[in-house]
Order: sequence, then C-alpha cells, then structure tokens
Amino acid sequence: MSGRGSRERYDVVVIGAGQAGLALGYHLARQGRRFVILDRGDGVGSAWRSRWDSLTLFTSRRYDGLPGLPFPGDPDGYPTRDEVISYLERYAATFELPIELDSPVRALTRRNGSWVAEVDDRCIEADQVAVATGPFQVPFVPPVSAGLSAEVVQLHSTGYRSPKDLPDGRVLVVGGGNTGYQIAAELAYSREVHLSIGSRQTPLPQRVLGRDLFWYLDKTGLIRKTAASRIGRRLQQNEDTLIGSGPRGLRRRGVAFHGRTVDGAGSRVTFGDGDKLDVRSVIWATGFRNDHSWIREPVFDERGQLVHQRGVTSSPGLYFLGLPWQHTRGSALLGFVKDDAEYLAQQISAFGTTPSFD
Repeated sequence: MSGRGSRERYDVVVIGAGQAGLALGYHLARQGRRFVILDRGDGVGSAWRSRWDSLTLFTSRRYDGLPGLPFPGDPDGYPTRDEVISYLERYAATFELPIELDSPVRALTRRNGSWVAEVDDRCIEADQVAVATGPFQVPFVPPVSAGLSAEVVQLHSTGYRSPKDLPDGRVLVVGGGNTGYQIAAELAYSREVHLSIGSRQTPLPQRVLGRDLFWYLDKTGLIRKTAASRIGRRLQQNEDTLIGSGPRGLRRRGVAFHGRTVDGAGSRVTFGDGDKLDVRSVIWATGFRNDHSWIREPVFDERGQLVHQRGVTSSPGLYFLGLPWQHTRGSALLGFVKDDAEYLAQQISAFGTTPSFD
C-alpha cells in the first residue's frame, strides 16, 4: 500500500476496469508493458454491477468474448448480468491483469511531459494514459423529477434491482430504450405499469430466420462500418433501436404507453399530450451523461465533446476507449470493443514515432 503523497511510475495507466480496460490490458500485457488498471469500484465491471438483477444482453455469447477468451456457454444463448460479471472476473484472473480497485482518479494532468493521475493520497505517473471509463458514467434524471413528492419512490435504472425494490401500486417507467422496455416487462408481472417514451425507436428482432441479429451484422460487415462512412452516418442518425423488445409485446402484458414526461407535481405526472397520471413509483431509465471534468487537458470542444480520431487525441499519449461510435457501431459493445483495443495498443506501441490516425 502506498503512503500518503507517494508517487508511482508506469509505462501506461488505464483508467477503468470494465470490458474496454480489460481488453486493452490484454494487449499491453502481451507487449510486456509496465502498466496498471485503475478503477473506482470494488470489483471489475462496475458498470455491470449497477444494473438490475434480471438484465439479459441482446448480443449472443458468440459475440460477447474479449480477446483471448471466448464467452462460455451456449454460443447462441444470451448471457445475464451475473454471467457477464463472472466472465470479466475470470478474464482479469486468467491474464493476471494488474488491477487496483477502489482507486478513483480525481484528476488527470500533464506535467513536464508525463501524465499524472491523482488517486486520493498518491500520484501515479505514466508516459501514456488510456481512459476506458465507458459511456455509463453519471446517471441522468430529468429536472421534472424534483416536482414529485417524497411519497413517490423514484429510482434511476442503476438503483433498480428487482420488483421488490418498489412498493405496491402503479409504476411509471420513463425511457423507451432497451433498458426501459426490459424493466417494464419485468414489472408487468406483478403490478400496473406505464411506459413514457420521449422519442419513438425502431424495434428490431433479436433473431431472424433462426439466427442472431448480430450474425447478420457481422457477416454483412455492417457492425464494422466506420462512423465516418456514409452507411455509418446513416446508422448513427437511426441509433435509437430496440433489439428483442417492442411495443406489441409490452401491450400484451398490459403495459400502457404514454408520450414524453414533461412535468411532475405531487404524485401526478404530466405527459406531452396533456394526459396526467398518478403514480406510486417512477423508474428513470433515462440514460447517462459523460463526466470528464477530472481530465485537465484541452481535448474537448466548446460543447464539451471529446475531439479524437478513433480514440487518439491531440494530446500526446492520451487515448479513449469504449465510447459509442468511437470507430464503429460495435465500439462500446462487450464483444466488439476488442477491435479498438487492439488499434490503441498499436498506437501505444508506436508512441514517440510518427502518429497514425488510420
């Protein structure tokens, strides 16, 4: 254990011990790098640990493996949250990745040609840093939630685990993505459920003619179309898609649909069309916001958006990994992040030579 104010030195510091950080760690270990993976959580894959108990992936096990270790089980089946956590733990142990948990990075700065990560009572220096904190950073709850009374139980989807977390009575799920649909479907078995959707999403079947949807995306190459390509730009415009879920199935279970939630007062929620609904509890499946305020380096534009080329920033030795559409549709997905991880490992290896942004 390092003492207060101590300094450590590595070739590379990876921030985040989720799928992105572990995949990059695999390649760094093969390069023989002296590196460390830091994570603020008490276990690898902390983003998965904060999801509900019954979560099931919409990608089959065939497409959920990281480099060097296939995902165990029926390749055509769909793993649960606990299976993913178990797999990530096994992955870290199999390749003996140097992970330090309970190590939140409070600030990242560049000093005298080196990167300095401030972790509570110590500073860690490195020639290069990869930020692999992923897209699930700060849970977002709309401001209208503040108008609801204390009697209404409110949870962000990260705070929801199972129906027993909620009191009896009518529940409103706000958010029409895969998360909102899965939680609404589970709750519908035990209570009256309403689903508020701000913008309509395109439902896609999980399987087509007996094959997983991602089998087709893989074989046709669509999953690897880059963000800058014509097809990639069109896919990004229609990014909000439901996989394996849809309104028809929820309506059969008795779920009532509403438009955007625009106001909350007492126990009553108001929707965009003027309809009102009294609720006992609300699940906010309203996504996340990035928080890069701890990174003290000018690699963000005036809107706070990261400026990069496939995770490589203009600041020497600073990289990002696991971002949505970092390079392709699969960049933030469990089984596809390995492509960007391998690419960044190559950039890290070539550090100090002429940079490549291919």
